[in-house]
Amino acid sequence: MSDNMQIDSPSPEIDEGLYSRQLYVLGKEAMLKMQNANVLVIGLKGLGVEIAKNIALAGVKSLSLYDPEPVELADLSSQFFLRESHIGQPRDRISAESLAELNAYVPIHVIDNLNEETLVTFKCIVATNISLEEQVRINNVTHDRDIGFINADIRGLFGQLFVDFGPKFTIIDQTGEEPKGGIVSDIEADGTVTMLDDNRHGLEDGDYVKFSEVQGMPKLNDGNPHKIEVLGPFAFRIKIDESYGTYERGGLYTQVKVPKDLAFEPLSKQLQQPEYVISDFAKFDKPAQLHLGFQALHAFKNRNGVLPLPYNEENANEAFRYAQELAAQNPQLLGEDKLDEKYLKELFYQARGDIPGVVAFYGGLIAQEVLKNCSSKFTPIKQWLYFDSLESLPSAEKFPRNAENNQAIGSRYDNQIAVFGKDFQQRISNLKVFLVGTGAIGCEMLKTWAMMGLGSGPEGKLFITDNDTIEKSNLNRQFLFRPKDVGKNKSEVAALAVQHMNPELTDKIDARLDKVGPDTEDIFDDGFWSQLDFVTNALDNVEARTYIDRRCIFYKKALLESGTLGTKGNTQVVIPRLTESYSSSQDPPEQSIPLCTLRSFPSKIDHTIAWAKSLFQGYFSDSPESVNLYLTQPDYVEQTLKQNPDIKGALENISNYLNKRPYTFEDCIVWARNEFEVKFNHDIKQLLYNFPHDATTSNGAPFWTGSKRAPTPLEFDINNKDHFNFIVGGANLLAYIYGLKAPKVTFEEYQKVLQQIKIEPFQPKSGVVIAANDAEAEEQANKLSGSLDDDAVTQLAASLPEPKALAGYRLNPVEFEKDDDTNHHIEFITAASNCRALNYNIETADASKTKFIAGKIIPAIATTTALVTGLVCLELYKVVDGKTDIEQYKNGFINLALPFIGFSEPIKSAQAKYNDKTYDQIWDRFDLEGDMTLQQLLDHFEQKEGLTISMLSYGVSLLYASFFPPKKVKDRLSMNLTKLIKEVSKKEVPPHVHYLIFEICCDDLEGEDVEVPFICVKI
Repeated sequence: MSDNMQIDSPSPEIDEGLYSRQLYVLGKEAMLKMQNANVLVIGLKGLGVEIAKNIALAGVKSLSLYDPEPVELADLSSQFFLRESHIGQPRDRISAESLAELNAYVPIHVIDNLNEETLVTFKCIVATNISLEEQVRINNVTHDRDIGFINADIRGLFGQLFVDFGPKFTIIDQTGEEPKGGIVSDIEADGTVTMLDDNRHGLEDGDYVKFSEVQGMPKLNDGNPHKIEVLGPFAFRIKIDESYGTYERGGLYTQVKVPKDLAFEPLSKQLQQPEYVISDFAKFDKPAQLHLGFQALHAFKNRNGVLPLPYNEENANEAFRYAQELAAQNPQLLGEDKLDEKYLKELFYQARGDIPGVVAFYGGLIAQEVLKNCSSKFTPIKQWLYFDSLESLPSAEKFPRNAENNQAIGSRYDNQIAVFGKDFQQRISNLKVFLVGTGAIGCEMLKTWAMMGLGSGPEGKLFITDNDTIEKSNLNRQFLFRPKDVGKNKSEVAALAVQHMNPELTDKIDARLDKVGPDTEDIFDDGFWSQLDFVTNALDNVEARTYIDRRCIFYKKALLESGTLGTKGNTQVVIPRLTESYSSSQDPPEQSIPLCTLRSFPSKIDHTIAWAKSLFQGYFSDSPESVNLYLTQPDYVEQTLKQNPDIKGALENISNYLNKRPYTFEDCIVWARNEFEVKFNHDIKQLLYNFPHDATTSNGAPFWTGSKRAPTPLEFDINNKDHFNFIVGGANLLAYIYGLKAPKVTFEEYQKVLQQIKIEPFQPKSGVVIAANDAEAEEQANKLSGSLDDDAVTQLAASLPEPKALAGYRLNPVEFEKDDDTNHHIEFITAASNCRALNYNIETADASKTKFIAGKIIPAIATTTALVTGLVCLELYKVVDGKTDIEQYKNGFINLALPFIGFSEPIKSAQAKYNDKTYDQIWDRFDLEGDMTLQQLLDHFEQKEGLTISMLSYGVSLLYASFFPPKKVKDRLSMNLTKLIKEVSKKEVPPHVHYLIFEICCDDLEGEDVEVPFICVKI
């Protein structure tokens, strides 16, 4: 092993700043296990280095490399760490230098040989681009030694993957999903368990659950898991007998993740009796063909020393003969099917090809299999996965593929030319493309584009934009960024990085910092959009995606869309006049927590975290802002009364923050201690005063049942971490908003102040009304009222200090920031949430989980990002070719945890009709030219389209309606459209706007109201 390639040993702790989003995918237990694993990657061409990159980003104990072969020019087609200056040098040593920059916690080694003594030191070995005999040799070493073995090869648009994790591999969590749980409605004597309020349990046959808080069946609360039989979406059955007792009331069930053992077979056996995972159900018969085809390629290489030449008929025929021999020797592989000569010859034609999109797809997929082996989390592929994307081949008529057009020309793109041909490669290089976002997917996209040579030609150009800067947590999955780049602009750093990868992109990337939206339409104007060939989204929010979607519809540009969520990912292709748009379908709205649940009846930690976040917002953000508005806005009280029916509560808040302001840090500690008593003791006692433990509903049923859990008041205990952190976080945050210096206070100093505080005993209030359900909560909100005539409000208003007396005085509202561990934000929210959870006997959560929920962090991992990017780029080839057959395009859906890969044909855009004309509801519009008059516009539609316009609007301005008074209509008919817009909206048409968009209502020839496209007038 070469010591000079080693960097510092990794820390035994998890760097949550770096791995924050990945932690929410893998969890701490799996991450720690993974960080104790040594991994070896054999073969450092494009696929090998893509796998190694993703493993290094994810974080293992060490990553070792083996590929002493010299770098060749064609390697630059997909190996992003190589440059022309590296030609002739060992691939592994060159790659190690760049891999070492990715993650300081992962030492990189280069090994000198693959003998058994070396191989047994690894937890997982990944091999690419080695002979079949060598694969079998290595697998014979690993299979019975609890060493994972993965082999993969890419041949053009085809891929092969084999996975062997040994005779017994234990999975601790098959899916990675949060354990499901819910509230029990009833448990019958035969073990049938039904859910409360028809809530779906979401479980499957064979799952395990445990129970708690079941009254009448104490034996069921012992924490032991019970295997279930699903009876329907709202019921399941468990095995119980008379000894469990008779169900009375209450009860919660929680899914239990039970470890599962899988048995894998060695490669030597699997070659004869393969077990496939289907990657595309439209091609369920293809794995058996490719199983023989890839072995035939090994036979060809053994015989000739090289793979078949691109589109060489003689070589393809020879390889096919080997496939026939293998099929005859192993008839069980095809069964009743026959070899598909045309299909397999395409594999042989492309054997020397190395396509960046396939590299990214397989590289993400395989790296995730490595992580599964190292962490024991998620279900591995068992055992073969074959893939092809032949639909990505361009039209043979437009871009002929033959031995001449696909031969090597001494270019860095030779391995792509081997598949697509010189003409198509030239077409790719001369495209003008817009990438919106340069975060995780954006970085992967640019890297893959650089390998493809996209936009690198004389007429090519890449436009990229991102208004964000680089943070430490980005480094775990945003591949183009390094620690030295933290704080810099993403788009600019990304542009420089890919220009370094492919110098042909120098001066070909226009990197911008502008957010794409209505406010920047003068920057991203008509001229900008019109020059583009297509658009690619790499965004993290729906609002931005839908805006880009609207722009692409308007300018009739193809859109490549994708997204990830942990191990899940999706891709969508939007083609003008062919498919529906991104906005045609929407995810269901996020389920909100009922108000009464949040206020008084939480049953899950999500409820208490949401409550704590709201408490934080009220204490340290909203209230200080209200105070500042009172001090700066004249007539604040009168204005607030118009907008806020709870004027009394608003004034009380301002009064407290101004009249009871702290002057020392000790005052802040006193405030936090009193608030603890109010929130976790007095408020709970008041709730129990209103609804005692034996309270019943109007129909006589127990009040405290089902989702309503009777709480317990907390008695403050300084030795309880959550109690104490509430004081620490609250005191420091209050000091901040008042501009007080918060000294470093020891535990003993807090204790001394807290011991001197006199806590007022609880006194129940008889007039307090607490909503028992959402309907009552809404009714109470509607009843809130106040006026300056009310005595209480008048007194409160009078008690406020005059703003003039506090001239220049302001509070400092807190802006929530989840990623700064020193600002006490997450500390306070975690403590407040856990204290409330303790009130209601809910299992508490650590700061990491609280940050995830309160900060609405999107889980992310580099493997999924790479895979999704690869699928997008395979669709990109189809867009470039201009395919018009919707069946050739594919929307992708993946979940690497299961593992699941699925494709569907895009949905065709909807058609509609007026009079005798059919139009596309998404892509069609009425295109007109010139700043015509309103009369001319109306006449055009009457005469040319047989449509009588009854209403015409521009944005929110109604320009014309048939019900307008005759004089108003007459005055407007002679106006040019731009003048009419100015007349009605009181605004000039901006100079950068060259298209006027009008919405119309109109009647057809039969006098019926009909739906029609919008009008676009070019001026």
